[in-house]
Amino acid sequence: MGIGPSTKETSLHHFQDPLVDLLGKDPDIDFQGIIIVGTPQSNAMKYLVGQRTAAWLAGMRTNGVIASTDGWGNSDIDFANMLEEIGCRNISVVGLKFIGTQAKFVVENEFTKHVLDFNKSKNGIETEVVGENTIDPRDAAIALASIKLKMRKDNQRPK
Repeated sequence: MGIGPSTKETSLHHFQDPLVDLLGKDPDIDFQGIIIVGTPQSNAMKYLVGQRTAAWLAGMRTNGVIASTDGWGNSDIDFANMLEEIGCRNISVVGLKFIGTQAKFVVENEFTKHVLDFNKSKNGIETEVVGENTIDPRDAAIALASIKLKMRKDNQRPK
């Protein structure tokens, strides 16, 4: 999915993304990289990209994932499915999404409750200010802490 609402990110943000920067520097994290997943039109393909992404992560023996999306509405189907596919493979997953006043996903599952909102506007809406509603260092730190806690909790649960 996206690293943030791409409609308001600059190329400088992509080259200096706070989440990627933080994950790459954290000594507790074996940062494997970024997977970019599209949002297909057909529902069959929406489910397929989630399954393939999760299979790829399982094949890499990934223990934890921070997934983010840059859309809402119909894109929620892709995102919720991908979170579920990852989680069902016993990979800890948390999400990042601009939610704001929308507050609900079009579809939900047990994994969508672990999605963090990075809305910055007081009104809970995406603004026309470039870079205002993108992931910042504070959001990145919260996401990193969340995935570490989730991984610790998931590893304590009997399999």
